[in-house]
Amino acid sequence: MASITVVLKFHPPPCFLKLRPPPHSNGILPRSSSVAAKFISCQLHETQSSKDFAVPRRKAMALILSGFIYSQAGTCDNAFANSVAFREYIDQFDGYTLKYPSNWIQVRGAGADIFFRDPFVLDENISVNISSPSSSQYKSVEDLGSPEEAGKKVLKQYLTEFMSTRLGVRRESSILSTSSKVASDGRLYYEVEVNIKSYANNNELAVMPQDRVARLEWDRRYLSVLGVENNRLYELRLQTPEKSFAEEEKELREIMDAFRVNKVAA
Repeated sequence: MASITVVLKFHPPPCFLKLRPPPHSNGILPRSSSVAAKFISCQLHETQSSKDFAVPRRKAMALILSGFIYSQAGTCDNAFANSVAFREYIDQFDGYTLKYPSNWIQVRGAGADIFFRDPFVLDENISVNISSPSSSQYKSVEDLGSPEEAGKKVLKQYLTEFMSTRLGVRRESSILSTSSKVASDGRLYYEVEVNIKSYANNNELAVMPQDRVARLEWDRRYLSVLGVENNRLYELRLQTPEKSFAEEEKELREIMDAFRVNKVAA
């Protein structure tokens, strides 16, 4: 069968002729698919000058697809990378307000009063839990004790929720910080940060101990904001992979600072 050759003529604008990967990128193309396509065209144009550049059809398609795939992979690395905008969620019935990244989606049936998560990085989410109005009569967040005592209760609740019946599962946890603040609405809030790591054996049914090697399943940072209103305890929860926390801390702090509990009309 005769081979088919696709002839592509590249005439990029002059401003792109000297485009190069960043100095420390190890030759990796830019993440944006449009920039990647321009980068490819510039390199081919420089190699062949103003001559026609002939490539086999399969190679041409590979170049185009690789730029697209790389672009899509890049969007998943950082949940907040393209989320400079936030939306406000106001629950007038239960009495609270929060902010969340505009590209996150709401998940129903997650067990919380409200639950949002990143559509690509499933370990990134925001939720609100509220105590039952019939079984709680909170007057202030200080009913939980000091911020340190509240931190212990928050961590205990997380560990209870993450209990597993699987053999060989082990959890390591620590309280990273606890604090209190009076927000702009004049109410007192507690803030708690904890880290939880989950380990599991690669072969939990193995007889010999050396055959049961523990491996890290996940390592997460959990941030909570606690407030009281309407005789109920409100908890804003944020979850993020520990490895992403430093890069996303600014946005996470902004979400924490924006959380408010509100008086519900009788």
